[in-house]
Amino acid sequence: MQGVRNWRLLVALLAVFAVLGAACGGDDGAEPGADVEAGEFEEGTTMAELQEKGEVVIGVKYDVPPFGFENPDTGEVEGFDVDLAKYIAAKLGVEPVFKEAISDNRIPFLQDGTVDLILSTMTITTDRDAEIDYSRPYFIAQGRILVPEDSDIAGIEDLAGRSVCTALGSTYESTLKEQAPDADVVTVDAYSDCLAQLQSGQVDAVSTDNIILTGMIIQAGEDFPMKLVGDPLTTEPYGIGLPDGDSELQAFLDQTIEEAFEDGTWDEIYDSWVGQYVEGEPEHPSDYTLEDALELFPCSETC
Repeated sequence: MQGVRNWRLLVALLAVFAVLGAACGGDDGAEPGADVEAGEFEEGTTMAELQEKGEVVIGVKYDVPPFGFENPDTGEVEGFDVDLAKYIAAKLGVEPVFKEAISDNRIPFLQDGTVDLILSTMTITTDRDAEIDYSRPYFIAQGRILVPEDSDIAGIEDLAGRSVCTALGSTYESTLKEQAPDADVVTVDAYSDCLAQLQSGQVDAVSTDNIILTGMIIQAGEDFPMKLVGDPLTTEPYGIGLPDGDSELQAFLDQTIEEAFEDGTWDEIYDSWVGQYVEGEPEHPSDYTLEDALELFPCSETC
């Protein structure tokens, strides 16, 4: 993910990923799922209830480009997770309604019914799976460290005695405590707060998923050049969060993700939001099952 291209051109042309909204959904600008035929669902299932309601409420990030962010020009929320959510809504035959979900409230939102689904860069872990259910993985990220371009931090081993920011409720709270026990881990509500603290010199580094950090690099541009350092810390499989015990909804989501792989929708979304700005082929989520993902993050707290 270090081979990020065209950042400075993007930032010079438009503020904070505004250009990406126009690119999303393919060359013709069509909404993801525009040509999708909605399914028919058995009465009493969550899918049938959502169809009757006419909408599905989906929790997404509003400050994590390129996965979920509020376009400053239009006020619309856009990104990889948003487009995948639109495809799922099209399969249901309903309108997607987006609600901001930060790392720390994603699970409570599912548990109290604030949202129907979560697509919010949420890593599949066994602890979380004890509280909610997940779809199969739909994206594979890697944990990395972001520092200013002139920093002497070269990897996780250099964080001893340094301050590093991550989001409250993220997997990196435990990762950093385990891999950098002598670092000063600073937790905030939103990753945009981490970026602000790094730019102001309040922290020395930020740690989270590589693609989120890439978004920060693009967002800051020439005004505050930054770099990813060190080897990958973790493999982070993203899954769609859903209420615990809804096996029919889980099966529908798994099938929908598989269809997105097969019909080219996933590739279109990836190319629009991620592929054109990074070099190299990432691990593909089709190579992972839910069981594979859970093995990467075994139980440590709630189960």
